[in-house]
Amino acid sequence: MFNNAGILDAAGALCIVDSEKSDFEKVIGVNLIGSFLGTKHAARVMIPRGSGSIISTASVSGSMGGLGTYAYLCSKHGVIGLTKNAAADLGRYGIRVNCVSPYAVLTAMTKGLPKLYSSLKGTALGAQDVAEAALYLASDESKYVSGHDLLVDGGYSVHNAGFFSYP
Repeated sequence: MFNNAGILDAAGALCIVDSEKSDFEKVIGVNLIGSFLGTKHAARVMIPRGSGSIISTASVSGSMGGLGTYAYLCSKHGVIGLTKNAAADLGRYGIRVNCVSPYAVLTAMTKGLPKLYSSLKGTALGAQDVAEAALYLASDESKYVSGHDLLVDGGYSVHNAGFFSYP
């Protein structure tokens, strides 16, 4: 099962004093509580079967600070925590729980973001790349992978791109 719903907050406030509680609650509701409910109900079906794979979409911003709004970062950080806790809980039933954390994929949701940085020259992250990472986590090729946050970020998270500017 793939928890893949996600939203950004409309205001896009990067400073905590400008962040609205209502935006925060809405993003947490969709991104984190949605993943929680999807995981819970998938587990209810998978436990009697004694196997299964649950995958959630997190974000590279969930493991780094300063990459977006408080609502979005907190929600994706929560998805990573949910994944790890559910993996520890559901492994005894043969259920694997993982998440995939892409960097910004050029979609309608990310259109208009500031310049995107990459450590992997000559390639850009596409939706197909994220789909293939999720497919790997769902497949038997990852039968001993659980509790993992698979970063699909071209190496972005290994350094602070804010300090560098590549041509």
